[in-house]
Amino acid sequence: MSRSHRSAPVHGDDDHLRSLGYEPELIRRMGGFGNFAVSFSVISVLSGCMTLFGFGLVTGGPAVMMWGWVGVGLAVLLVGLSLAEVTSAYPTSGGLYFMAQRLGGPRWGWVTGWLNLLGLLGGIAGIDYGAASFIAAFAALQWGVVPTPGLILTIFAGVLVLHALLNVVGVRVVSLLNSISVWWHLTGVAVIVGVLAIVPSHHQDAGFVFGHFVNETGWSNPVYVSAVGLLLAGYTFCGYDASAHLSEETTDASMAAPRGIVRSIWVSLLAGFVLLTGLLFAVQDYAGTAGAAVPPAQIFLDALGTTGAKALLLIVIGAQLFCGSAETTAASRMIYAFSRDNALPGSATWRRVSPNGVPVPAVWLAVSVAFLLAVPSLWSPVAYGAVTAVNVIGMTPSYIIPVFLRLRRGDRFVPGPWNLGQWSRPVGTAAVVWVVVVTVLVCLPQRYPVTVDTFNYAPVTLIVVLALSAAWYRMAGSKFSVPVVQDAHLARIEELIV
Repeated sequence: MSRSHRSAPVHGDDDHLRSLGYEPELIRRMGGFGNFAVSFSVISVLSGCMTLFGFGLVTGGPAVMMWGWVGVGLAVLLVGLSLAEVTSAYPTSGGLYFMAQRLGGPRWGWVTGWLNLLGLLGGIAGIDYGAASFIAAFAALQWGVVPTPGLILTIFAGVLVLHALLNVVGVRVVSLLNSISVWWHLTGVAVIVGVLAIVPSHHQDAGFVFGHFVNETGWSNPVYVSAVGLLLAGYTFCGYDASAHLSEETTDASMAAPRGIVRSIWVSLLAGFVLLTGLLFAVQDYAGTAGAAVPPAQIFLDALGTTGAKALLLIVIGAQLFCGSAETTAASRMIYAFSRDNALPGSATWRRVSPNGVPVPAVWLAVSVAFLLAVPSLWSPVAYGAVTAVNVIGMTPSYIIPVFLRLRRGDRFVPGPWNLGQWSRPVGTAAVVWVVVVTVLVCLPQRYPVTVDTFNYAPVTLIVVLALSAAWYRMAGSKFSVPVVQDAHLARIEELIV
């Protein structure tokens, strides 16, 4: 293929971006697979399923973990389909907040942006702290190190620095890492499940894996406990908006970004189901596993011995590191885009782009804030759960606001080349209903009695962030200058006339 043919899609993407009001600054070096890979890496079944596996064991147990995974996965697929349709029309690094602003006005864009940013930063903290916990567990097996909160936080800081350094190198390296990540995850799941299926002499039966219910929350209502237990799947199925945030670095973005969103969800749904099944069949001592510091590591240890456990832990750690790197990429692009529109304090700094097309200050801000979010883990054993809840409470509502506004806009919405056609309204309506339900679920108390150590801080965090964003809007909202143009097709016609 000639050079002129290769560059044609890039010019088309850049022209569309200009029609939306932005001059291209980032470099388009990512293809469709790379765009899918970043969202798949952020979802990361080897991160989310593993880090909240212990939570699932006591909030409903295997029955809720398995059927909750399927139900939540299918519901999230509806959200992803609806969000993909809007992404096709507005493929920008700002992603959700730009869509909300275009469809509902600046206040909608502002609130969506702050919620999305909260979720992305909480995601980095949750993913990388989980990775640090698994690294500490490996160190305990290998060298007898005691995984204290201080040690885990130190490892966490090192992981954040690693991810920042990988991200500032350039988008080509990021795309390569995410492409490797896809095969690492899929091969890793196959290896872990295969080994756990073959090596242990004892396995649980299907009735246990798909029907055993466990409640160690302190609450007596099984329906309530099951609802709380959905957080395992709810936390894992987060981050697929990364495809939208990387759209300004993707060729044929109006098609590649929405496809990346949808594909990342259904592939993760299948891979996660296989992984959870394999882990639960291999449980040797349920009480011991549920009470372990890192329950999946305990399963590996009980089923395979020390050497086998260490080998599988390395697979999980590698996947978690890929996941954290991808989340850092998505968060930094969100910071860059939000600052480009003067929505953050110090926007002039955070929107700077280096010669290699990377918003370097935004990368370092993302990992710095993520570190601060995890510092309370030094004093509170429930801090990590709070961080994961922050991730879900920020991300989930921000996903559905553009979808809700698109539904409210009706026939005035001009879809992009990837769209749902006549299914747009029913799918979008179901997605909105699901997100309202899951947002309430995430805010519910997870343990009883409710004390300082068991309190769910997610709703408090949500209220604080909304209050701060409202206050900042009063002080600096007039500087929030998201480009406001006419319909994209009319804008292109105007450009041609000029």
